[in-house]
Amino acid sequence: MHIFPDLDKLSHAAAVRVAELAAQAVSCRGAFHVALSGGATPRHLYQRLAQKPFASEIDWSSVHIYFGDERCVPPDHPDSNYGMVESALLAHVPIPRAQIHRIEAELAYVRQRAAAYARVLESHLPVVNGTLQFDLVLLGLGPDGHIASLFPATGSALSDKRPVTAVYADSMHAWRISITLPVINHARNILLLAPGAGKAAILGRVFRKAPSAPLLPVQRIKPQGILEWYLDQAAAAQLPP
Repeated sequence: MHIFPDLDKLSHAAAVRVAELAAQAVSCRGAFHVALSGGATPRHLYQRLAQKPFASEIDWSSVHIYFGDERCVPPDHPDSNYGMVESALLAHVPIPRAQIHRIEAELAYVRQRAAAYARVLESHLPVVNGTLQFDLVLLGLGPDGHIASLFPATGSALSDKRPVTAVYADSMHAWRISITLPVINHARNILLLAPGAGKAAILGRVFRKAPSAPLLPVQRIKPQGILEWYLDQAAAAQLPP
């Protein structure tokens, strides 16, 4: 677990780590396959990656961009994860457009669109021990303990063995498309970013799990690779000693 004084230092450290993992993947396997997260927190990270020194150090020609989840909106909608990543990062670095794999999550035929994105992953990701494998999955943490678009009340999505699923989030009255736990857990690396005082309560609950309490989605991460938490001091305020 890494705890930083503030979001700025957290974002810089996360950018350093992403650049390191990209270099390792390209050197060892010839490509870097990364699933990105939406939301306000990773935007700061993406903006860092779009600037020097990271923009010039990363071999963008060998990077493949995917998305951990997406809201069912057009790509130019203000709520689109793709739209946010495009404006913060992708528009500013020389990554081949064919290597940016957007979730086409417009609302019509949402289940078919989830299946279509599963086929995208199957067409591009390496398969290791029978399971698709990302080099890096970047995650945020919701105040209810959700990751990607896997929410506490979405039982079927939490147990889905397919790589991608359609999710109806009751709390938001909206459909989402999300990668699933088997793919998350099989990633070589998972970076979970959770800064801010608004994350303190849920982090305290995550690390003080009551024996009889049902597992939160974030507690269902059972990494086969490396899981790293990136917090700031405000978010870490309620962690157990």
